[in-house]
Amino acid sequence: MSGGVNLAPSCHAASSTSVAPEGTPIVALVGAPNSGKSTVFNALTGAKVKTGNWPGTSVEVSRGLWRDKTRGDLDLIDFPGTYSLDPLSPDEELTREMLVEKPVEERPHAVVVLVDSSAPARGLNLAMQIAEEPYRIVVALTKMDVAENQGISIDAAALAASIGMPVVEVNARRNQGVEELREAVDKALAGPATQVRVNHDIDARFADIDAAMKASVTEREAGETFSQRLDRVALHPFFGPLLFLAVMWAVFMITTKIASPLQDGLEALITGPFSDAARAGLTAIHGDHPLVTGLLVDGLIGGVGMVLTFAPLLALMFLCLAVLEDSGYMARAAVVTDRAMRAIGLPGKAFIPIVVGFGCNVPAISATRVLGNARHRILTSLLIPFTSCSARLIVFLMLSTIFFPEHAGNAVFAMYVLSIALVIGAGFLLRSTLWRAMPSEPLVIDLPTYQLPTVKLALSVMWQRLKAFLNTAGGIIVVTVVAIWLMMSIPVVGGHSIADEDLDPQDSVYGVVSEAMAPAFAPAGFGSWSLTGPLITGFVAKEALISTWAQTYAVEDVTDAAPEEQAESPLAANIRQDFDNASGGHASAAVWAYMIFLLAYTPCVATMAAQRKEIGWKWTMFGFAIQLVGAWVLAVAAFQILKVFL
Repeated sequence: MSGGVNLAPSCHAASSTSVAPEGTPIVALVGAPNSGKSTVFNALTGAKVKTGNWPGTSVEVSRGLWRDKTRGDLDLIDFPGTYSLDPLSPDEELTREMLVEKPVEERPHAVVVLVDSSAPARGLNLAMQIAEEPYRIVVALTKMDVAENQGISIDAAALAASIGMPVVEVNARRNQGVEELREAVDKALAGPATQVRVNHDIDARFADIDAAMKASVTEREAGETFSQRLDRVALHPFFGPLLFLAVMWAVFMITTKIASPLQDGLEALITGPFSDAARAGLTAIHGDHPLVTGLLVDGLIGGVGMVLTFAPLLALMFLCLAVLEDSGYMARAAVVTDRAMRAIGLPGKAFIPIVVGFGCNVPAISATRVLGNARHRILTSLLIPFTSCSARLIVFLMLSTIFFPEHAGNAVFAMYVLSIALVIGAGFLLRSTLWRAMPSEPLVIDLPTYQLPTVKLALSVMWQRLKAFLNTAGGIIVVTVVAIWLMMSIPVVGGHSIADEDLDPQDSVYGVVSEAMAPAFAPAGFGSWSLTGPLITGFVAKEALISTWAQTYAVEDVTDAAPEEQAESPLAANIRQDFDNASGGHASAAVWAYMIFLLAYTPCVATMAAQRKEIGWKWTMFGFAIQLVGAWVLAVAAFQILKVFL
């Protein structure tokens, strides 16, 4: 690579987020939000992607391997979306730091700037800014089909001649222009870094952009587009919110109805042949040793198996969200919810990390970096744990199937509606007390043209999110299951040895701790040690509640069983009896109170770790306290009111 810079130390310092071997040329992918950057990145890297915080910052970036058997591999970094190099948020600050403030030898070897063809001036402004630094730059025109539908056509050759940078048309969703983009990048890497523009005057830059537009962009009259017609409903002040609720309801119904049979197959494999083979193998090696066999089979294998059986449920949720994002609807959802967000002092785009929270709170906390105001980021980070993540979904679905078998889907949807109400209510309360002077910002967001989602892209996004969730939660859940098994194996009464098969869980260390907690929840209708104990493991990982119940009652874990099997299982019978006894015959009211407490109480430890990283320990512990107290108050109120009617 003649004229190439030295290997960028700051880029390769991120060993935890790099998938390329040392010495691989580094290419930065930059562009405005909704310019198609993520689509291009996913198309170029496929599954060879790792995501993590950039060293020395709390900003999360994606990094992947752009593979080419004939040309060689490239290390592709997907920097946060930015409209310009004048940062307004921590995400945009990282992009500026890496492209402008770092010494030349520490910068990427080349930069691909994505320009949305339906709004080219904005992307050209970013390209012109980067061109004021010594770089190898390639401009990629995205969304050409969208531009054509809007009556906009761009002459790529004329644009390249006008701005002095190579220009390539790319449609990553259809895998078009990818080869041409790689050829342009390779050609740029083979030459020296150049400074296309040296004039830093803003007026001069805008004049250059205007000249480039006149030389290459042609606009014609176009009738009302499909997107404009659909937006008359999607953005309507009355029908828009109804459509949003209908879409969310459909997502939850798809998730709850389709996942069960998929989970059933995994459950049969893990709890059947796999566990039996492991138990037989351990017995053949060391004989019948209950401590070793119980720890490895019931603890480790059971914990890993439980995580794996969550995969179909989570995959469907992430797939639905990926489809909505790729279609262009999620940007409309932000507009629809803007009024509610502004009522609690947040801009409409705060809805984006909140929506991510319904999948998993951990990446949602990281997504608050799109907000420019520090107080907005703090408030949003405190509200995200009130969103009902996929881990809670698993517990809600099981309890709803047991107690409301004919209306399980509607019961789960009601919990999500309540979750939204809690986000708004808590936000309004915090703004009215702590942040009465919270600045209000108008919503500024691009509305991408509606498009049919591509199967490949949706599956790629789903897989990346599922993999990230399993990597984050898997270890925590396994440790939790093993810890609970050990606590249940240590007796506190005489006549039993450790891991004694005849030991009643209530006579174990776990039972004593759970028994001590139970009286505090009697006013909420679930003051039983076997119901309150799982809340301890729920603090570590919400989905661990079910496996804890299975261990408590010494029955089979039915996390992944079909709904009718869950409703008739020994675990369901034990849970029904416990709620009925603890509530004095008002089991339905107690179950609602329990689910409300689970929805509102402390976030999991992974979420708290993410909060600590983003907003510090002070605000993290403040959020922990208000959630725990608020959840108890809501649960008690719900039980006391509902037991009159149910």
